[in-house]
Amino acid sequence: MRAGHLSLEYDPRPSAVREARAEVRRQLEGWGLADLDDVADVAELLVSELATNALLHSASRFRLTLFAAHGILRCEVRDAGRRVPTVLEAGSSESGRGMFLVDALARRWGCQQDGTGKTVWFELGTCGSDDCCR
Repeated sequence: MRAGHLSLEYDPRPSAVREARAEVRRQLEGWGLADLDDVADVAELLVSELATNALLHSASRFRLTLFAAHGILRCEVRDAGRRVPTVLEAGSSESGRGMFLVDALARRWGCQQDGTGKTVWFELGTCGSDDCCR
């Protein structure tokens, strides 16, 4: 299929990150995107980072939304927090490198704030060639 939309909400508990990661894999398999290079592995890793940030910094429910169309997979994590994520250099600390990974592995990413929280998103190419997605 290589196209689709999914949106799920998770309670603020540690198992939610694992559940979100598993749902990403399940959906990408269903959409025929799991076998493309490392799209599913990267998507799982980056969703895990965003979901973990939502739990650590907002302690609220979070919503995972996936869109796949036109050679792009867009993953969004929305939470009630107002803290904007920042990219920290990968140093010797044991935490704080999640957005460094997002910045390094995603085609592009960003953060949108509104009155009740924020949505952090990233995009990955799903067509195997940078030219097909433009």
